Amino acid sequence: MRVKSIFVWPLLAFLIACATVPITGRRQLNLIPSSQMLGMSFQQYDQFLKEHKVITGTPQAKMVERVGHRIQKAVERYFAEHGMSNRLNGYKWEFHLVQDPQVNAWCMPGGKVVVYTGILPITKTEAGLAVVLGHEIAHAVAEHGNERMSQGLMVQLGGLALSKALESKPKQTQQLFLAAFGIGAQVGVLLPFSRTQESEADHLGLIFMSMAGYDPHEAVNFWQRMVKMSGGNKPPEFLSTHPSDETRVRQLKKWLPEALKYYKK
Repeated sequence: MRVKSIFVWPLLAFLIACATVPITGRRQLNLIPSSQMLGMSFQQYDQFLKEHKVITGTPQAKMVERVGHRIQKAVERYFAEHGMSNRLNGYKWEFHLVQDPQVNAWCMPGGKVVVYTGILPITKTEAGLAVVLGHEIAHAVAEHGNERMSQGLMVQLGGLALSKALESKPKQTQQLFLAAFGIGAQVGVLLPFSRTQESEADHLGLIFMSMAGYDPHEAVNFWQRMVKMSGGNKPPEFLSTHPSDETRVRQLKKWLPEALKYYKK
């Protein structure tokens, strides 16, 4: 009996489109060419900035740029030291502060970063902001968004290539892209990041902030402040895509000795 191609394509795609996450070495499914991800990212980023109030010239906006560029240089140095600079090809880094009460920040492929004003009362210091930017940039350079988009294309859009999905289902594909990076409404689409991806971003982010000259101990302090802010109103870990607060803090403490080696260089 002939096997239907609808089942063969995802299997072949999985076999030929695996990539490796820096530092952790985990294998991941990335079906979308980097050039396509970057093109869509730059377009969506510009559109987002047009639709939101971008703050410039203030001490807080300058801090976002300053911390962002320090994390950027650390990431570029780490990738250069490990022979992976080609994975940052096409990056055009930008760091913007946006007026919004949400406690959020994100980084699209290509180093397109937004920090919401609502998270600054919790970051408190430059080191606290470095925790957030290190974490969000880690999601981007680990290609977690590509991984989520790839899963979404297979599960929700029947394994369509990105170009075909944009052509035949542009609105649904755009929603999938935004959800893959934690931007906008997530109703009816996959949640942005898995527990594994969140832990990877914590791990990589800790290394990057340390290389940028920020004390990695601040990561523990930041997430403890997040716990207090949330008031403990979070679902059990097995129902969430994020590590529980206790698990996150325990993992960060476990990785501190490794991160401190980079901090002391």
